[in-house]
Amino acid sequence: MSSRVLVTGGAGFIGSTLVDRLIAEGYEVDVIDDLSSGKLANLAAARTTGQLSFHQLDIRDEAVVALIERRQPEIVFHLAAQADVRVSVDRPAFDASVNILGSINVLEGARLAGSRRIVAAASGGTLYGEPSDEDIPTRETVPHQPLSPYGVSKKSMIDYLAAYRALHTMEYVALALANVYGPRQDPHGEAGVVAIFAERLLSGDRITIFGDGSQTRDFVYVDDVVDAFVRASERSGGLVINIGTGTETSVNELYEAMASSVGVTQGVVYAPARVGELQRSCLDVARAKMQLDWSAWTGIAEGALATIEHIRSTNA
Repeated sequence: MSSRVLVTGGAGFIGSTLVDRLIAEGYEVDVIDDLSSGKLANLAAARTTGQLSFHQLDIRDEAVVALIERRQPEIVFHLAAQADVRVSVDRPAFDASVNILGSINVLEGARLAGSRRIVAAASGGTLYGEPSDEDIPTRETVPHQPLSPYGVSKKSMIDYLAAYRALHTMEYVALALANVYGPRQDPHGEAGVVAIFAERLLSGDRITIFGDGSQTRDFVYVDDVVDAFVRASERSGGLVINIGTGTETSVNELYEAMASSVGVTQGVVYAPARVGELQRSCLDVARAKMQLDWSAWTGIAEGALATIEHIRSTNA
């Protein structure tokens, strides 16, 4: 008999890619998603397998608790979130209601279901605030000092995971994700820069870079991230683990790599930097290697090209 797992946010960009991987490995998968940003189209292949049960539900709804208890998943992958930093600044109470109160519902459901473990998506980009240059790449031992309501709500989720582990012996791993990109990333939502660049390069629109483009990010490909989630379902526990590449890529370098891959030579438009944007962000991934035997294997050129091809095929 195959094991049952549950994925919150499973119709989203990362969540649906995880669902496909879990189904390929033989799991019975429940997905909870309110479709506010996720898309049923992302689950089209999974829905043909007979291994997927989809539940359209907001994690803030207390019905989530009863649903998880009833479905009794062995593992809960918690990816549902309000994930836009700018929305969290404008609507901090809404952000907290989803990311804190919603997470408590998921935890309560998992506790009542007797779930063995929760693997949760945390934010490596916001958890550590503005680390000093000597703390880049940033290790998990750097103080967690988020500077946005989104970062604060994700830090609070980690604190609740630790409390549930102490109170109810429910194991967890919180994966602090770097800048995840890849196929299915929405170039119109709370999108990452790779998807936005891909869409505009294909449409022939000029690309705007906020700031001078020297700001760096740690871009990690979605398939690599999904592999980390699967590994974390069986290994380690009680830890925050960074999931990234350990390599800084500037926005200018990203643009040049992507533009050359599609043969675009036009320049970019530079605009004033956005308030509160980090100048440098890169995660140390030594703990992931040690605890999960994991490291990223997809290079930015290869991953960006896969993203471009996905957007080209969906726009065709």
